[in-house]
Amino acid sequence: MRRREFLSGLGGAVLLGARQATAEARTYRLGTLTPIAPITEASPRGKTLVKALSERGFNLGRNLTLEARGAAGDVTRLPALVTELKAKGVDAIVVVGYPTAMAAKAAAIPTVAASGIGDPVETRLIESLAHPGGNITGISDVAATLSAKRLSLLKEMSPKLNKIAMLWNKDDLGMTMRYQASAKAAQALGVTVQALGVREPDDFEEAFSVMKGDLPDGILMVADALTILNRKRVFEFAAERKLPAIYENDELVRDGGLMSYGPDLSESFERAAALAARIFNGANPADLPFEQPTRYPLALNLKTAKATGLEIPPTLLALADEVVE
Repeated sequence: MRRREFLSGLGGAVLLGARQATAEARTYRLGTLTPIAPITEASPRGKTLVKALSERGFNLGRNLTLEARGAAGDVTRLPALVTELKAKGVDAIVVVGYPTAMAAKAAAIPTVAASGIGDPVETRLIESLAHPGGNITGISDVAATLSAKRLSLLKEMSPKLNKIAMLWNKDDLGMTMRYQASAKAAQALGVTVQALGVREPDDFEEAFSVMKGDLPDGILMVADALTILNRKRVFEFAAERKLPAIYENDELVRDGGLMSYGPDLSESFERAAALAARIFNGANPADLPFEQPTRYPLALNLKTAKATGLEIPPTLLALADEVVE
């Protein structure tokens, strides 16, 4: 009897060991997709993803491969790029932007939304933050809270802020809802909103023309593929007209924008990697609650302030997490 128990136990151990060896030998495929440039292993966000995944046992070149795609600003290409990733057999895909998430949802690929998707419940991307349902989980947007904070910071930069121009992509539902949250926050502060929705690059000239004819006291730019690709034009207009402008992430400040307040994108991508690792380990995105960022850095660009002829108040400088000089 003991011999049979021993042999049975030995057989079970061998089977378990074989399963573990098979799991370790498997190579997982992670796709990344953005409306702009691909998130490759050499890009800042790609490095963050790769590092966070390696800390969870998924190492590039050993049991992990990366398939990176970007639409170069043409969101109409996103469905085809998702199809391409699906054909590559990706186990999960990390996406940026609401149109990208919608394309991934339609393809039913396990998806982690890292940033830029707006309110996923309001846009009906998911059922609820706690129980997403479907194939998408990720990092959620707290637009109402962030909008109020951004406007209060801009008002501290320019106490005479009575009218603010808001630039956003009218064709992106997620960003339209973020604009609406920002407009509500402005109204609560008694600030008039100059709504400047754009749909294509040529629309920026019309927006600038409207502002020239009825100059606002400041600018808020909602970040998506269209506005980011045209960011330099916004920077230049703000500097030319000596207007304080606030943006949604610190990368735009390092690139020449005056100030930003928003989620720490490094943290967001680290947590996106953790969610992708859970999917690799068998979790269903439908059961993985959306998470919220915990770090919201304030970034200021002193060089831009000087060139624009603006003086950053000492109180604002004291609050800054990053100062570009």
